[in-house]
Amino acid sequence: MKDVIIACDFSSQEELFEFLRPFEGYDPYLKIGMELFYKEGPGLVKKLKEMGFKIFLDLKLHDIPNTVEKAMRNIGELGVEITNLHAAGGIKMMEAARRGLDASENGKKTRLIAVTQLTSTSQEILEKELLIEKPMSEVVKKYAQNAKQAGLDGVVCSPLEAPLINELGLISVTPGIRFASDDANDQKRIATPSYAKELGSTYIVVGRSITEATNPLEAYLRCKKEFN
Repeated sequence: MKDVIIACDFSSQEELFEFLRPFEGYDPYLKIGMELFYKEGPGLVKKLKEMGFKIFLDLKLHDIPNTVEKAMRNIGELGVEITNLHAAGGIKMMEAARRGLDASENGKKTRLIAVTQLTSTSQEILEKELLIEKPMSEVVKKYAQNAKQAGLDGVVCSPLEAPLINELGLISVTPGIRFASDDANDQKRIATPSYAKELGSTYIVVGRSITEATNPLEAYLRCKKEFN
């Protein structure tokens, strides 16, 4: 089950398909996020699915339960492998999301995961801006417990919290992955692919370390080797 997911944070499908050209025959797992989805829409996801790619649709829904349920019903029709929402929306919202996905045959096969805390969020931000005084690990664990209670399959967390998630029997999808030589950029809680493996991440999400590499295919294969 473990795999490397490439974060395809491109501004257009033309950029995406240009990036994917050297990957022919490898069929990497792709993360399509807000930037690309809001530009190209569901049609791009359908096209990628027809081409045989596995997709993590990273839209991080967060709204009242009724709205999220209806939105997830539409996402379910796309038949993506993974999609997500914010655990901060609460248990009822997460339950509604699962109902929405299960309303279609395709959606029943989609793994639904909850974002605990973004990897760009530090303990300082948690306390001073969000007024959450608990340690990051406790917050992530509680949000993950809520996700499990709501019937979700797993969570998005940093690799550093993957051991906590494994204890709950949930899958962990972990962004914030960098090679040791790479710049951390705006990520705070990060790890290398090999360290993420050691910590027990189910999936690692890798963006700029692959997409901005001189040789993206080589960087992807290196990442796969280190993680698997």
